[in-house]
Formats: sequence, structure tokens, C-alpha cells
Amino acid sequence: MQYQDILYDAKDGVARITINREKVMNAFRGITCEELIHAFNRAGWDDSIGVIVLTGAGDRAFCTGGDQSAHDGQYDGRGLIGLPVEELQTVIRDVPKPVIARVQGYAIGGGNVLATLCDLTIASERAIFGQVGPKVGSVDPGFGTAYLARVVGEKKAREIWYLCRRYTAAEALQMGLVNAVVPHEQLDAEVQRWCAELLERSPTALAIAKRSFNADTESIRGIGALGMQALKLYYATAESKEGVSAFNEKRKPDFRKHLKK
Repeated sequence: MQYQDILYDAKDGVARITINREKVMNAFRGITCEELIHAFNRAGWDDSIGVIVLTGAGDRAFCTGGDQSAHDGQYDGRGLIGLPVEELQTVIRDVPKPVIARVQGYAIGGGNVLATLCDLTIASERAIFGQVGPKVGSVDPGFGTAYLARVVGEKKAREIWYLCRRYTAAEALQMGLVNAVVPHEQLDAEVQRWCAELLERSPTALAIAKRSFNADTESIRGIGALGMQALKLYYATAESKEGVSAFNEKRKPDFRKHLKK
């Protein structure tokens, strides 16, 4: 596969996958998801690769979730909601290699979900985390909610989703959303240090450990599949479309006017 939305680089046992859509703050569309799935499988089953690093191009954003400009039903590839997103989340969990999220800027919405799903997350002190779903007529009804609760606890996860606030890297570290925070200029060196340590460990032991950790939350995959089907129906409603319209028109949404009396 020739990539147009991502960059792939493999060197010295580390595969680096970069979402290369800097102009839209590395928001993903359907094609982006397809390419990420391919790249993760490519690295995940390559015996010369011991660690996978996921990041975004530029300094502003790791990933800001689904590209809202494509949120009109005319998705590319197999679409954005449903199969590609589910498969991308699944492949990050299923590849038998540790996956590190290198977060240098905004990790918002679906980008925050991707960072959460990675085995480890290393952030620049400039990084910002948060969800926006209920502000724009959306939600992640699987790993983005249920698994987040496992990571930061039920109360904090509900706060993150219900209020859609933004959190600094230091706050993310305190709640357990990231593993380490470093000065921005030291981010690559810190990621490399973690990669070097992981490359010294037994690949088979790491793969078994990852699958063992995943086993405890595997039921969320089924919840997510069911939720994504419901989400498709929700996206066709006036209530959900109000969120996208308000976002594109840079105004506050009025969701309640679309509730049926």
C-alpha cells in the first residue's frame, strides 16, 4: 500500500507511524484509518520490529480525532465510523508489540482515545488531552469510554466525557492517562530511551504480557461493536448533525431543540 495520509519509518527495531495531516491537526478520515491499520499490521508482524511508536506530524497535534469536514456522510474508503475505527483500535491492542504514543501537542477526541489505547504514552509538557464528543454530537461507545474508565477511574472518565474539558500533560500524568511528561525538546530522546529499554526485553514475554493485559478488557470490544452500530444511527439524526453544523459555523450548538416532544 502507498500511503498518502501517514508516514512509516522502520529503523533499529523501532517502527514509527506518523499521522501526516498537519493542516487539519492530524485529524483522521477513512483513508487515514485504512493506512494506519495497514502500517500497524506491517510493523506488528515484522520480526525485526520490537516497538511501535505512534505520533502526529508537526508540533501542534498528536491527533484531534475524526476530521469534522468529512462528517457529512460522504466518507472515503469504507467510511469513518464503524469498521475502520473499530479495526484501528483493535489492531493497536492486538499487535504483539508494545505501542508507544508520542504526544507532542493536542490529543483530543479520537486522538485521545488512540493515545489511551496505546500500551504506553509519553507526552511533551505542551500536550493537551480531552474529549469533545458531546460538544459536537458524537461519542466513542466502546474503548474510548469503558477502557478509559479502567485507566483513570470511573469518576474521572465520566468527567472527561460529560464536561469535555481539556487537561494539561501534568494533569494527565496525575490521573494515570500518561506514563511520563518531559520538556518538549526532550520528547524524542525520552521516547528513544523507552524504546531502547523495551528492545532489551524478551519479545515473546512482552507479547504474552500484552495479551494477558488485554484479556481483562476484551469484553469492551463487543460493547464497542454494538455501540458503533448505534452511533451510525445517531449520526443520521438532526441532534447529531447540529453538533457538526455548529462546529463548522463556529457557534454554540443547540441540541435540545431537536429533541422530540
